[in-house]
Amino acid sequence: MSGTKVATARTKASRTGRKRGPEHAPDRWAPRPEREAWGKSRRDVVPRAEQAIWHPARERDDPLETLHASHRGRVPDLLPVKWGRMAASPFGYFRGAVAVMAKDVGRRAHTGLFVQLCGDAHVRNLGAYASPDGHLVFDLNDFDMAWPGPWEWDLKRLATSVVLAGREAGDSEALCRDAAVATVRAWREALWRFAGTPVLDLFRHPVLRYREKSPVHAALTSAARQTPKRAAAKLTGVDPAGRRRLLHKPPLVLTVPPATARKVLVALRRYHETVSDNRRLVLDAFRPVDVAFKVVGTGSVGLRDWAVLCEGPGGDDPLMLQVKEAEASVWAPYHRAASVPAHHGCRVAQAQHRIQTVVDPFLGWATVERRPFLVRQLSDHKASVDMTTLRGASLVEYGLVCGELLAKAHARTGDPCALAGYAGRTDRLDRALAAFALAYAEQTESDHARLVAAIRAGRIKALEA
Repeated sequence: MSGTKVATARTKASRTGRKRGPEHAPDRWAPRPEREAWGKSRRDVVPRAEQAIWHPARERDDPLETLHASHRGRVPDLLPVKWGRMAASPFGYFRGAVAVMAKDVGRRAHTGLFVQLCGDAHVRNLGAYASPDGHLVFDLNDFDMAWPGPWEWDLKRLATSVVLAGREAGDSEALCRDAAVATVRAWREALWRFAGTPVLDLFRHPVLRYREKSPVHAALTSAARQTPKRAAAKLTGVDPAGRRRLLHKPPLVLTVPPATARKVLVALRRYHETVSDNRRLVLDAFRPVDVAFKVVGTGSVGLRDWAVLCEGPGGDDPLMLQVKEAEASVWAPYHRAASVPAHHGCRVAQAQHRIQTVVDPFLGWATVERRPFLVRQLSDHKASVDMTTLRGASLVEYGLVCGELLAKAHARTGDPCALAGYAGRTDRLDRALAAFALAYAEQTESDHARLVAAIRAGRIKALEA
């Protein structure tokens, strides 16, 4: 539904005497019933049934032009890699087209219930990794597009990704719909639980909805094998002088000129100041010995990204750091937010701290040649879900985990009582957002077909994924 139609719906609501709630949100110390009532009152602004509606606006911009605009400032020679990965499937396209969905969704009416958005909440942006004390956790793990905004932007993207993932795995349309419903239901029911959870318990809450032979359990099992030493072995070799160095594996891992390596290493000195004192103590036990350029992800292809090999005093004790360019969030034009760091690496790191229960101990930020970068550990027991396993009941089960994890993030950074009040106790919101997910998945498939046609016609150069 276009913004004009939503505005008309609101006008009609006021004319028919629909009861409106208080005009301003109560503060976090207000009684729970008052906060729930405020959330419920937002249904007058955007009724839950209207969350189902997706029709492209008459003036909808060409999605390929939107993507071209989002690539400004990236490394041009790498863009054919991104186009190739996006052309591989509708879900691949979806991963690289968050700028398109932001423009489609961000211009429309929203509830005004704000949270810290993950910004790119899809099923491949959750994964397993090691906590500082060594145990494995599973959580949201990509925050490049993080921005404060209305909760529905995150949940609509997540639900759509569930549908696209199911279609890619060969699931029936009915099952994809059921999985999207389950995802939203898990989000809604978790918020009701979190609304009554003490603050300290909420901020250390783990999501443990894992059974053996589930997609998440498989990811955790895979992560257990991905030790820092094993990860370093995949990217490094021994040079003629007997020193371990990063391998040159074009087109995805490239050696860099010495001048570039020096600039990265100089920037890491300032990064040192962005981590806590106890983490600096650990970093001080390593020295950087090599730098390489690394192509990562789908949406991130074209951004400057360096792998830095560090070694401990024992010689066979590697630490791999990632220095990844951080660009502006695609959601920023659609919601003006106060108190957001101007440095995009700092913005991403702060969002990760706000959302994750357990955070990478080496998370920080740096600046290289006036460009902002995020710094984190490149690989320490990290793994994501195998998309081919999302079939049948596994897709539904994975949707439940994704929905609960997103609810945890939103409850930590927004008002869970107000969110629960809007969502309600029935399945009305579940069915509405599942309907949106199915409709926007169709839109994504149409946009993907346009990309494939443009590549075949020679208008866009792409390398086969």
